[in-house]
Amino acid sequence: MIDNVKIINTELLSDNWYTLKKITYQYSLKDGTIQTQDREAYDRGNGAVILLYNKEQQTVILTRQFRLPTYINGNESGLLIEACAGLLDKDNAEDCIKRETEEETGYQVTEVRKIFEAYMSPGSVTEILYFFIAAYTKDMKIHEGGGLAHEQENIEVLELSIDQAMAMIANGEIKDGKTIMLLQYVKLHQII
Repeated sequence: MIDNVKIINTELLSDNWYTLKKITYQYSLKDGTIQTQDREAYDRGNGAVILLYNKEQQTVILTRQFRLPTYINGNESGLLIEACAGLLDKDNAEDCIKRETEEETGYQVTEVRKIFEAYMSPGSVTEILYFFIAAYTKDMKIHEGGGLAHEQENIEVLELSIDQAMAMIANGEIKDGKTIMLLQYVKLHQII
């Protein structure tokens, strides 16, 4: 157990998109020894993610969009299949995910259920992600979705059977961690 954490220095390395800081800190080990370490932490704010599901049709709504970090790390097309997600900005998690759902997928959901929250990359990113699920029906679709042009979003909306989505995890077509967690959650809890 780490005790008595003391921040010694914080250096701003970048504030281009979000903030990247180098932090020097000390803490006491179990034997009383004081250890000093340097780490970088990327702060992009907190986010929310949702899986829309239709129990009767046995389908889910996912999105596909270009993700530069995956492209530079070996994803040949750079396209990634994901559950709808977004940063909270100044909203609470529920308001954020309702807004993002409408912007990205074109579905207007009124009832969402928070299922858990998780740190997705705690070794370097401060973000905590709030996970939601919501039932959807065809009559909830109010426009085509695709994201906001001024945010340079170019999102394709996908409606897949739950079995097809699960198979896409197994064959590597779905590699996004948050999406895998949500799909496994709805299967494990027999929601769909």
